Amino acid sequence: MIRYGMVLGLKPEAEEKYREYHAAVWPAVLDMIRQCNIRNYSIYLKDHTLFSYFEYHGTDFAADMAKMAADKTTQEWWSIMMPMQSPLASRKEGEWWAEMEEVFHVD
Repeated sequence: MIRYGMVLGLKPEAEEKYREYHAAVWPAVLDMIRQCNIRNYSIYLKDHTLFSYFEYHGTDFAADMAKMAADKTTQEWWSIMMPMQSPLASRKEGEWWAEMEEVFHVD
């Protein structure tokens, strides 16, 4: 299992709508997340910054993310979410959510 922390901006005017969508995430989107070996997934919000945490239980993260990206329902969900979001300028090329480095962990 690999832990991931990622960060992304949220446009202030989109906060209410973003919360509404995430209070009732589409079942097919949740199913695809599970199919792609993601568990224990949370998104937190503070000062228009989204922080996501999840645990990856697969063996090929890139392949699972490609599978998710190819899913039509996930693409539709993302087409609604992306205009509400504001990626960090410091993200790596090709990233939307900027991956964070884990610097501490304790069980």
